[in-house]
Amino acid sequence: MLSKLSARKAAKKIRNGDITSRELVTDCLERIKQTDDKIGAWAFLDAELALTKADAADVLHQKGAPCGPLHGVPVGVKDIYDTSDMPTAWGTACHGDRQPSADSAVVDKLHEAGAIVLGKTVTTELAFAMKGPTRNPYNDKHTTGGSSAGSAASVATDHVPLAIGSQTNGSVIRPASFCGVYGFKPTRGIISRRGCLQTSQTLDQVGVMGGSLKDVALLVDVLAGHDPADPATYARAKPNMLKGARAQVPVEPIIAWFDLPYQDKLSPAMSEGMEEILSLLGDRVERVKAPNSFTDVIREHQIIHEYEFLENLGDDLATSPEHIHETLAPKIKSAQGISKQTYDDAIKMVGAADQYFAEFFNDYDAIITPSALGEAPLLEQGSGAPICSTIWTLAGLPCVSLPLLTGENGLPMGVQLIGSSEQDDRLLRTASWLEKQLA
Repeated sequence: MLSKLSARKAAKKIRNGDITSRELVTDCLERIKQTDDKIGAWAFLDAELALTKADAADVLHQKGAPCGPLHGVPVGVKDIYDTSDMPTAWGTACHGDRQPSADSAVVDKLHEAGAIVLGKTVTTELAFAMKGPTRNPYNDKHTTGGSSAGSAASVATDHVPLAIGSQTNGSVIRPASFCGVYGFKPTRGIISRRGCLQTSQTLDQVGVMGGSLKDVALLVDVLAGHDPADPATYARAKPNMLKGARAQVPVEPIIAWFDLPYQDKLSPAMSEGMEEILSLLGDRVERVKAPNSFTDVIREHQIIHEYEFLENLGDDLATSPEHIHETLAPKIKSAQGISKQTYDDAIKMVGAADQYFAEFFNDYDAIITPSALGEAPLLEQGSGAPICSTIWTLAGLPCVSLPLLTGENGLPMGVQLIGSSEQDDRLLRTASWLEKQLA
């Protein structure tokens, strides 16, 4: 099946003339037709449009035109990123007929790289805290996590080799963990959020999912860049992600393990799995006492997230309350009770976290933690807690989830590595080393 090819292998085969983009896209569409009724990964899919794009890519290749690193390769895009030729509904009936007039920054970058935007993947409503309709590819009685549910499921089910998600708390790392794929959220500001649903200008970050470490590294290289329309981006050189994922460590890394405030909530399988990994790594891991402020970070993250969510989307919530899922109500009520002073105090924590981790990573190559508390919960139990990502997301640090463990019910569980800001290549190099050590 061509749909099982990695993104890098698919792009190489297209460049070499071994396969066409139409053949690859056709196989992916057939795979979706066979499986998506059960999984529900896609919010919008137009097979004819996808094949037209694939044919255009093949014509360019036949003419000898320059081919980008993802030429002819299909990619799923979370339904919060604007697409000028597809609706972008943000997962809510409030905007069910929303048709953007321009592409988002990430879609512009995909086009420049020659990728085929196959369709829009399911997001939970307004990319927030509710459970979504997408089911786990390993067991459809379980969740995929949120909010990048469809992106994780589409990669896990071999619908596409790559997909784009977003993370405001744990919405890339947790679904990647639950669905047994690689999830990578680079340093805040490496990828522009122009044309993306804004729920929190402080916390929203772009992330990606794929079937291998090198695939997600390549995709972030494609998407990275400064954009004056997004003040979080910066006009400096970016880490070379793929080079980092391919590199050998010059010396064996030193990895930190924190005893974190949520440690007692880990499932038995996750707790045992992490202890086994720490034991195998031996003296390459140092157990570090977590500062008391980590508990404060988790609380301040919630304040920032809820306050900015209401600030950005309050009009939508007020205009069409009948379309908003009931599970949003307590979040809205909580946000309405947050004062401007409380919010301003919470924002100060972001700068404090930046300073703390800048000094911390002088002594460590990465931090190792679970990607989630355990395996994917049952659908009726919700989308799972994002708490394993909260601290690192607030700090804007690069994070990667590696599918290394298995839970009590045979479902995948991820191991997370966190790196220093703007040293994403070093993080990926360490992740590659870790995979080899545990092989």
